[in-house]
Amino acid sequence: MKNQYDTPEFFAEYAQMSRSLFGLEGAGEWSQLEPMFPELVGKTVLDLGCGYGWHCAYAARKGAAFVLGIDQSELMIREAQRRNAASGVTYHICALEDYAYPSEHYDLVISNLVLHYIADLDWVYRKVFITLKPDGVFLFNIEHPTFTAGVRQEFSPDGTWPVTDYYYPGERKTNFLGHTVSKQHHTLTQIIMGLIHAGFQIEALEEAMPPVKWREQMPEEMKRPMMLLIRAKK
Repeated sequence: MKNQYDTPEFFAEYAQMSRSLFGLEGAGEWSQLEPMFPELVGKTVLDLGCGYGWHCAYAARKGAAFVLGIDQSELMIREAQRRNAASGVTYHICALEDYAYPSEHYDLVISNLVLHYIADLDWVYRKVFITLKPDGVFLFNIEHPTFTAGVRQEFSPDGTWPVTDYYYPGERKTNFLGHTVSKQHHTLTQIIMGLIHAGFQIEALEEAMPPVKWREQMPEEMKRPMMLLIRAKK
């Protein structure tokens, strides 16, 4: 099936988002995610679903020795190579499910706003655990379960955020950037306990909220969390 992000109309809409135009500083979660990064000098990094490559370039600026960004979208990889080429950074067109995950190869695996497209989180956790070195870090940002369980992922006319079928994980169709997009709903128990069962130790967890400077313009984003940020160690 064609990747949504390789549809020119969808990609054009995505290119107008704040995070696309302004990079990490345009991403509402960055003020919380950046402090969760480990020391990167001399480290090896894998970015699962790297998109425009913002996090890959950030890792390179922080001294990472080798960074690999993979994404199944050809348009995303092309944009990453154009915007965020850097010494030590390599980009490949590759789906998460198709990557080899070499054993004990990386110090850090990062994934930003990708895992809510994956049905089998446990499989991803196992693969990441294998490819991390001892004491390696898995840092990811996934859509929050109360967001993925939201009815059409929209606020009601009365300003509330209705949630339904929370305990039924699986595919959810939603309207994103004017297009119908398929995502995967996972409960909080699945997200957290899956990591623990895979052998990870959870070091930090944050529910993303808009930075203070954005809240006056984004009052609805303080009514419910949209993203869940987790740092786990092997």
